[in-house]
Amino acid sequence: MITVYGIKNCDTMKKAFAWLDANGIAYEFIDYKQAGVTDSRLPDWNRRAGWQTLLNTRGLMWRKLSEAERTDLDEDKALALMKRYPVLIKRPVLDTGTALLVGFSADTYGDTLI
Repeated sequence: MITVYGIKNCDTMKKAFAWLDANGIAYEFIDYKQAGVTDSRLPDWNRRAGWQTLLNTRGLMWRKLSEAERTDLDEDKALALMKRYPVLIKRPVLDTGTALLVGFSADTYGDTLI
């Protein structure tokens, strides 16, 4: 079973849901902002994708961080920020059990899931 993690009202999430639905791909959705899965999942996601891939530096939350929080980033600091502010995790995070896809790309989804 494919599991999609993210935040329900995110525009990128809506694109991913639409693509999955249009291609008849079943999935379970977990809102990581509501479910609090970052403590249990983030270490695995980091191992599989890397913190640089996971960290969303383009969103509103990133811009709201203090300059001190945004500078001198390393793995530990980035993971701590993502745990504290789950909205800093790029969306969606799609886990097939073997592949972990971060962000939405119709081409990547097609290559991996079809």
